[in-house]
Amino acid sequence: MAYPFSDIEKKWQDAWRMNKTYEVLHDDAKQKYYVLDMFAYPSGAGLHMGHPMGYTGSDIIARYKRMSGFNVLHPFGWDAFGLPAEQYAVKMKRHPRETSEENIANFRRQLDMLGYGYDWSREVNTTDPTFFKWTQWIFLKIYNSYFDITENKALPIDLLIVYFGKHGSDGAPVTHPHGAIKFSAGEWKDFTNKQRADVLNNYRLAFLSDAPVNWCPELGTVLANEEVAEQEEKGFTVVRRNMRQWMLRITAYADRLLQDLDLIDWPASTKEQQRNWIGKSQGAEVDFNLQDREEIIRVYTTRPDTIFGATYMVLAPEHPLVDFITTKSEKTAVKTYKHDAAKKSELERTDLAKTKTGVFTGAYAINPATGEPVPIWIADYVLATYGTGAIMAVPGNDERDFEFAKTFELPIINVVDNAGATSDDKWDDRRAEEGVATKSGFLDGLPTPEAKRTAIEWLEEKGIGKGAIKFKFRDWLFSRQRYWGEPFPIIYVNEGDGEYAKALPETMLPVTLPDVESYSPSGTGESPLVAIPEWLNTTDLETGQPAKRETNTMPQWAGSSWYYLRYADSRNDAELISKAADSYWNPVDLYIGGNEHAVTHLLYSRFWHKVLFDYGVVGYPEPFKRLFHQGMLLGENGAKMSKSLGNVVNPDDVIADYGTDTLRMYLMFLGPLETGGPWNAKGINGVHRFLNRIWRLIVNEEGETDLSRTVDRPLNKKEEQILHKTIRKVGEDIDGIRFNTAISALMIFLNEVTEGEKPQMPRTILEPLIQLVAPFAPHIAEELWARLGYSDTIFNSTFPKYDEAKTVEDTITLVFQVNGKVRDKLEVPRGLSRDELEKFAFSSERVQKHIGSSAIKKMIVVPDKLVNVVVG
Repeated sequence: MAYPFSDIEKKWQDAWRMNKTYEVLHDDAKQKYYVLDMFAYPSGAGLHMGHPMGYTGSDIIARYKRMSGFNVLHPFGWDAFGLPAEQYAVKMKRHPRETSEENIANFRRQLDMLGYGYDWSREVNTTDPTFFKWTQWIFLKIYNSYFDITENKALPIDLLIVYFGKHGSDGAPVTHPHGAIKFSAGEWKDFTNKQRADVLNNYRLAFLSDAPVNWCPELGTVLANEEVAEQEEKGFTVVRRNMRQWMLRITAYADRLLQDLDLIDWPASTKEQQRNWIGKSQGAEVDFNLQDREEIIRVYTTRPDTIFGATYMVLAPEHPLVDFITTKSEKTAVKTYKHDAAKKSELERTDLAKTKTGVFTGAYAINPATGEPVPIWIADYVLATYGTGAIMAVPGNDERDFEFAKTFELPIINVVDNAGATSDDKWDDRRAEEGVATKSGFLDGLPTPEAKRTAIEWLEEKGIGKGAIKFKFRDWLFSRQRYWGEPFPIIYVNEGDGEYAKALPETMLPVTLPDVESYSPSGTGESPLVAIPEWLNTTDLETGQPAKRETNTMPQWAGSSWYYLRYADSRNDAELISKAADSYWNPVDLYIGGNEHAVTHLLYSRFWHKVLFDYGVVGYPEPFKRLFHQGMLLGENGAKMSKSLGNVVNPDDVIADYGTDTLRMYLMFLGPLETGGPWNAKGINGVHRFLNRIWRLIVNEEGETDLSRTVDRPLNKKEEQILHKTIRKVGEDIDGIRFNTAISALMIFLNEVTEGEKPQMPRTILEPLIQLVAPFAPHIAEELWARLGYSDTIFNSTFPKYDEAKTVEDTITLVFQVNGKVRDKLEVPRGLSRDELEKFAFSSERVQKHIGSSAIKKMIVVPDKLVNVVVG
């Protein structure tokens, strides 16, 4: 009788649920192991075949670690806020809470059907007020903090307020942003609440800023960079515009985010992506005076040694000085160019392959090194969000500047002698390399490193610049003009001299969303919440003054930046996580998910975690010790699974035909988990046959247990060797997340122990075989374990252990060489002496043939490996 997977799998899923098999408790007597899947977004489409790729991998690890004696935490939850959920609800003309709940129910049904051992008692949902209360709490912690540059950590903003009251801004342990005002202690005391709020906004880790954003008029919201392409594919328009937004000062943690990559076991490629995204560079800030004006343009450059080659300047179209400096004759062209640039994504703007575009403003600046006027252009390849939003263009030694200069016939001067191209007709990559300064006045003859230092010293001596360290990545834009997101715990108070932001006390959390009939975009660029006066209008409890709530909501990244912490203490109403739960369960030992989150979710989580670490909420600097990226499951045609391509495989259909255990094992058998691969409907049959062969080891054609097929007897030496080698191989491969080779080893093992259709199998082989299979195919393993007479779940049994001595082969393959070339091989007993090995070599006809009449000069013998006869 074939394995009746439908009945057996439902039976054990029901039993696990009823017996709470996978619920786990804090137990100091046992070593913990925390394995986690990346947060799931519960879409209306439900589970697709790509999800089980990673989820099955984590489930195998969790089951294996449990059977190896660990106290395993393996939870699951839902990242249910965000734009997709809101769009789906608008489409269905229903409240997003209702559609999200339905999607979650369907998603969970499918996860249960796949037999995953999640501890559902710890389930979290970002839309649950008991969860997002703590998201808001973390935001307040960030808002009420500044980054202290002497302590290199977040500290309460109240400490900075005390400092300002005693000393003013001078000497404060903070980085003063460009444009921040200086003030004395007396002036601080005379400031109004609004003025103080404006000053503190320069230093808070959560702050308000007029920032260029990706604005989608049809959706009525700001989009993250990674959301732009998807929405444009759907036909929506995305433009760049300046908007007042909440930002998180992640850049303050840049150095720590870089340094602490050395503390974690992550793929090298992911670490490198984060390093490149953060993009640390050393250079200088330089002030260029405007011709015939008092204002300056500050630029940041990594090559201050090339300042003599700066023949023009470029401002980002969004730079605040553009409209101010543009001459009357150029205003129309500049206005048109700014409008066109706003329609382009940052990726389009920085594409090196595209033709450079730009417009002259009509204004000039003075090169401080040469004293010569240089024209000021605007061009979309310069971004307002990187550096200062302005560059000194050195076309002789920078490829982008060179292409721009060629396009607009601007002067090109090569100020670095590095054996590069001397012609100005075509770019040569050697132009950008280091060398010796030339045509550079007092820098002439200095090698690049020394020229950089000398240029910075000169800038600082003249008071027109200074050495600086910059980072490519930017502060985290944290506002969305949506209904379906976490409300900010912020109100706005107006005491007569203007409106300012004010944090709500923690006792007022959570701030919940109002129930509304319409949550469509407002059409004004504001959140739909702005049109709900009974929710919008409130009172400042401290002053009694009227106030308005913040109507933007947090991005979907908010809840996913810290959710892993909540699993360890998910029902704690008094605190985000207790000290006991944190010190026992955290950090996450293994985190499995896609590499598409390398510089978003993974970077944001590390940032939030470090703020919590600074305050002692968590006791370790990094959230995820080990990270693994599963590959992508492709369609049978090798293309990404897509409804439009008609190559999507539905897990429900495969389970109906083959069962869950077969699907799980087949997904893991496709190839290395990190590479994924194409689905092959034919290949699944082999895995299905393997499970049926295991089933028939103790179940007869009538479906009855037949233990007469087993026997209690000691194993012979060969059986012991096969068993212990397989136990070692499977265990090591599971730890190394090499599931395909572990399954292959199990198949080979089954073939070897059933070779010749032996009528009986020793229980001392059968039982460990079922235990080895259990992490991969839990349902059939549970059923066979029970049929062998065990009343407890197989996952409370101990994973088989191997004896290294019993894995050693009695014989070895001895290699015979003549002058280093292999001429013969022979199976011989292990541990033979040198003389015995030489006798075997000389008894080989092939060896004798290649020795011939040559004299033997030397014998090289490597015990248990080879004999090399050197002749000549």
